[in-house]
Amino acid sequence: MFLDVVFFLASAVLDLLWWAVLLAVIVQLLIQFGVLDTRNRLVWTVSDFLYRVTEPLFGRIRRVLPNFGPLDLSPLVVLLLITAGQILLGAIRNSLLRGGMYF
Repeated sequence: MFLDVVFFLASAVLDLLWWAVLLAVIVQLLIQFGVLDTRNRLVWTVSDFLYRVTEPLFGRIRRVLPNFGPLDLSPLVVLLLITAGQILLGAIRNSLLRGGMYF
């Protein structure tokens, strides 16, 4: 019962983080192409929130990746790592189920 809650919360956090990364990329593209204006308070608030949530992850990945000029691949790498974490979480849960350690 307790492990169900742990696995659910971990999965929910990874899902929310995945969507935050995707939304951050979309919002940044719309701002760069001039579709959204950061002088609008709502746009600024949303973009600032998404920046604060995702930038710590992007920054760590950018330190490791080589510089590709204007092309930023760190969101793609973060999405792949989040997906790998979800797969790993599911594999651990299934392993515990098969081993009889939790039901």
